[in-house]
Amino acid sequence: MATSRLLRTSAAVLAATALLISGCSSGSSSPGGEASAGRTTEAGAQRPAADATLAPLPSSTPGNLRPYYDQKLSWHPCGASGFECATMKAPLDYAKPDAGNDLKLAVARKKATGPGSRIGSLMVNPGGPGGSAIDYLQQYAPQPAAVRARYDMVAMDPRGVARSAPVECLTNKQMDRYTQTDQTPDSPAETTRLANAYRAFAKGCESRSGKLLPHVSTIEAARDMDVLRAVLGDAKLTYVGASYGTFLGATYAGLYPSRVGRMVLDGAMNPALDARTVNLDQTAGFNTAFTAFAADCIKHKDCPLGTKSPADAGRQMSALFKKLDAHPAATGQARKLTESLATTGVIAAMYDQRAWPVLREYLAQAKAGDGRGLLTLSDSYYERDPNGTYSNQMYANPAVNCLDLASAFRDPAQVRAALPSFRKASPVFGESFAWAAMSCASWPVKPTGTAHRIEAKGAAPILVVGTTRDPATPYIWAKALAGQLSSATLLTYEGDGHTAYGRGSDCIDTAINTYLLDGTVPPKGKRCK
Repeated sequence: MATSRLLRTSAAVLAATALLISGCSSGSSSPGGEASAGRTTEAGAQRPAADATLAPLPSSTPGNLRPYYDQKLSWHPCGASGFECATMKAPLDYAKPDAGNDLKLAVARKKATGPGSRIGSLMVNPGGPGGSAIDYLQQYAPQPAAVRARYDMVAMDPRGVARSAPVECLTNKQMDRYTQTDQTPDSPAETTRLANAYRAFAKGCESRSGKLLPHVSTIEAARDMDVLRAVLGDAKLTYVGASYGTFLGATYAGLYPSRVGRMVLDGAMNPALDARTVNLDQTAGFNTAFTAFAADCIKHKDCPLGTKSPADAGRQMSALFKKLDAHPAATGQARKLTESLATTGVIAAMYDQRAWPVLREYLAQAKAGDGRGLLTLSDSYYERDPNGTYSNQMYANPAVNCLDLASAFRDPAQVRAALPSFRKASPVFGESFAWAAMSCASWPVKPTGTAHRIEAKGAAPILVVGTTRDPATPYIWAKALAGQLSSATLLTYEGDGHTAYGRGSDCIDTAINTYLLDGTVPPKGKRCK
């Protein structure tokens, strides 16, 4: 149905950054691991950046990596008309490229159509981590036409994602049970069940993808991007990344500043934060988005959360969650709408304000005991097809996140101690988000990264884009990243939803398209509505 397609666009293509329902927070790692942890503060508070800065790699390509940089791709038609696909080889472990353990990474492109001379390749990534860049490319390459005319549009599913050696963790039935696990435990027994669910998920990933798990970090994915840049014949990387894709792009800039071309980072992340701070900031971000939704909802007579005030709407939302916790709603199938699934469904609608009317309808249904609508939204977020098959995104997401940063919390005691700050950040979502932030505690691979700044000194001008009421990548992150990157310009969208490019603002689209086509960055302090 149309709603499912809309929310799939928002949550999968625009890419939930940390996907807090199933994974811990996105972070970063340095090539040598020599970074110190970021400071933890209350959400939205001014905080110092991490002490360490991501160091660039040597400008010359090591001899043992030359076979990868010199490879030739064999392109063949695939997917929609005009698209070509190929497979690129990359070393499983960049520290041991001679070991013979290669990964096969899926690549797709759509050549520049003209009119106008070809500028080069433009690589895209929708975020996640875990979102398929190839799916994104094949669905959205027709827009914008002016950019498509001058660039070969290119995408690569990052290692561990979709078509590129995908991480696998659970069977579909196991995943159904996992997504229904109570994420707001009210007793020691429920706390134990939640911790056991996280542990079983991690063991499933280890048993099915153990060899791959130590090698799906953002650093390694960024290095794969440089191999692809060279294989495509581009001296510099032109790139558009959304959400986690901004962290991937910024990491590339930090590693290879002299190879940065035109780079757009939309819905920016702040790599200088530790996992707890990222989770707390996101909790506040979703609270901001929900407050905006509630303020809109109460203007409608049929608002299922009342018509008094956003605060009252939040209380009614929390009451519905508690009701579903005690008595899950029927959905017309074996799965019932539990509190956890309902929370996921509401979160999915926060990514795009165009989903708000549908959310009002589905909340009214849920209050009447019909959980089908919210379950549809939840399934869209989790990328669960009607036949019960899950995509790989919810497995790749924690695999990357848990490797990039240490878990926000190690055990239930730490979560309980932090609950007041999370509830303060969001009375509606805080408790659920706090417990979700423990999901990396049982991860079978030790994290290889910690929080650090990215400056990318010497890079060409980079355009960072932030949305003021973005739920998943709060605006304060865009300001922070723009402040770190030595050549960044911040473009602000005063609005709702996750990311800004291609979502209806002519002001934003014109500024970004102009930058991609002629390299002109917007004036300092430019804001769009």
